[in-house]
Amino acid sequence: MTGYYGEHSKVWVSVDCIIFGFDHDKLKLLIGRRQMDPGRGEWSLYGGFVRADESLEDAANRVLYDLTGLRRLYMKQVGAFGDIDRDPGERVISVAYCALINVEDYDEKLMQEHGVQWVPVDDMPQLYSDHNYMVKKAITLLRRRIKSEPLSFNLLPSLFTLTQLQHVYEAILGEEIDKRNFRKRIKQIDFIEKTDLIDKTTSKRGAYLYRFNKRMYQEEPIFKL
Repeated sequence: MTGYYGEHSKVWVSVDCIIFGFDHDKLKLLIGRRQMDPGRGEWSLYGGFVRADESLEDAANRVLYDLTGLRRLYMKQVGAFGDIDRDPGERVISVAYCALINVEDYDEKLMQEHGVQWVPVDDMPQLYSDHNYMVKKAITLLRRRIKSEPLSFNLLPSLFTLTQLQHVYEAILGEEIDKRNFRKRIKQIDFIEKTDLIDKTTSKRGAYLYRFNKRMYQEEPIFKL
């Protein structure tokens, strides 16, 4: 390190990961009890400080992998949060990242190891510092992007019904969607493929299973719902 900028005060930089999942028709958030001071024992997002040898995105990916054991997750920067008194311990600026995962991909042993759990966004408790505000900003980001990006497929298994897909949209948007119009629009999208497989877990008649063709989307990434 050089001796430059010695006359300026130093601040800490951290990343906080806002991890969403979808389960039982609800958008859920992964949180745990904070295990360090200040705020020990309070509900909190999972995060960490940025190391000297990593970028912000590298730090966020490291934190996500440490917590979930999953790589190549959908992740977007939500924004920087730097109120002077946001952390009572030190002057900490946090950069929040939003990630989407399929709940079924997350090993329960890792959840227990880290002491985290899924809670419905609608029943989210009071979180440490400004974490509730971070989550609110992340949901606003998802609502803006879901109509132009196929991000909902990151929350679903590889095979899904149209009802499941509709429920993901409703959970993120926070409103009901007209079933007929939704299905009509979905069936016009080439990279959402109908398979010959039928899911009979919800009814005797069953429902056809669909899948997201990522390769086809990458060749022609045009999406508007």
